[in-house]
Amino acid sequence: LAPWVPVVGLEIHAQISSNSKLFSGSQVQFAAPPNSLVSFFDASLPGTLPVLNRRCVEAAVMTGLALNCSINKKSLFDRKHYFYADLPAGYQITQQRVPIAVNGSLSYSLCIDNKMSQMVTKTVRIKQIQLEQDSGKSLHDDTRSQTLVDLNRAGVGLMEVVMEPDMCCGEEAAAAVRELQLILQTLGSSQAVMAEGQLRVDANVSVHHPGEPYGVRTEVKNINSIRFLAKAVDYEIQRQIEELENGGTILNETRAFDSKLGCTVPMRDKEGKQDYRFMPEPNLPPLILYDAKSLPANMNHQQVINIDWIHERLPDLPSVKREKLVEQYGILPEHSFTLLNEDGLAEFFESVVKQTQMKPKKVIGWILKDLLSYLKQHSLTVKESPVSSFLLADLLNLLEKKEISSTAAKQVLAELWKGEGKTPLEIVKEQKLELLQDQKELEQICQAVIDGQENEVIMMVLG
Repeated sequence: LAPWVPVVGLEIHAQISSNSKLFSGSQVQFAAPPNSLVSFFDASLPGTLPVLNRRCVEAAVMTGLALNCSINKKSLFDRKHYFYADLPAGYQITQQRVPIAVNGSLSYSLCIDNKMSQMVTKTVRIKQIQLEQDSGKSLHDDTRSQTLVDLNRAGVGLMEVVMEPDMCCGEEAAAAVRELQLILQTLGSSQAVMAEGQLRVDANVSVHHPGEPYGVRTEVKNINSIRFLAKAVDYEIQRQIEELENGGTILNETRAFDSKLGCTVPMRDKEGKQDYRFMPEPNLPPLILYDAKSLPANMNHQQVINIDWIHERLPDLPSVKREKLVEQYGILPEHSFTLLNEDGLAEFFESVVKQTQMKPKKVIGWILKDLLSYLKQHSLTVKESPVSSFLLADLLNLLEKKEISSTAAKQVLAELWKGEGKTPLEIVKEQKLELLQDQKELEQICQAVIDGQENEVIMMVLG
């Protein structure tokens, strides 16, 4: 029997990093008191109208450019209808017909067989990026059998990034989302913190035999961590294969990932396909963007968005940063991935290199083996490290000048982790860890040892 071919496509909702919501002036803030950040428009009171937030449009354009998309100079807004307690209007404003950006690509890298030294680069096509509003949040209180609604999140700006089904396993999906997360954070277009719901992933999964049409797909909704994404996708692939090999069928349904049990569970079927009754949003005109060529001469620059202006100001993306690290410091490509994957680690490394005479290739060993493993062990971020880049550089300088051995350096580092405010040199002196460079001093110590142990020395000579 031919093997099964898994197919994975992702839809990712990234919360735009903006002070106010997509169509209203309400503030955006995580964990604010329930319903404290709700304007009349967010609560959908009659007669309220949407006003588009310029910052959200710029963030979407920036993200589209970073993902190699074509930016549509004219995009349209639509209403997507569904009735749910946390969607007061009964519809969501989105971009169904003509989104802001289309036809992009994202390159990501992953290791083969968990060997960091064997990295392979793959590309996933980006179908589109669209602007849309978030819904509110329903909180189910089981003890009182009631549902509470918090509308703080209602109307917050989202970018939905729709990827083509170009991936085949959980590891690929996780690597692609991690790269996207790094890009969003580099651009500042989204903080993309999954734990705060700023990046939510839906995975579409199906399996088929080679040469046959794609199988029936299921959708695993709202996955909120990269580790869970890999597990959810791999579990779902395995579940579908087993189901089909046992003569069963796959239902076109929406599932959720239960992280405690490590499996996906049915949420609702998609049999009676939801009719969203899309219609053009009557209260918003088409969104028109310009480039340097099409920019009207007498336009107020505050009123228009110039795609070329945004393009010129794009920061170095993670892939470029990694190349520069490899080129500048002669480190291995796989080490550049680790440096960028940990927030603040690349800056820490560069700071140590600037302050020490040690070669960057040796510094990277101390950073990745000693610093990073300690931080992971104690669940600390780089910014929370009790050992600053200055202290580590100080210690590596002592080692480089051969004032201490590498074994002693490890001992000093262990002391520095305690965060007692001592410098490496103070610890070296306190614990008498210096290497002796003075020939005469060494001879005197050896002589003193021999003088103090005369009998043993005689026995050895005679022996």
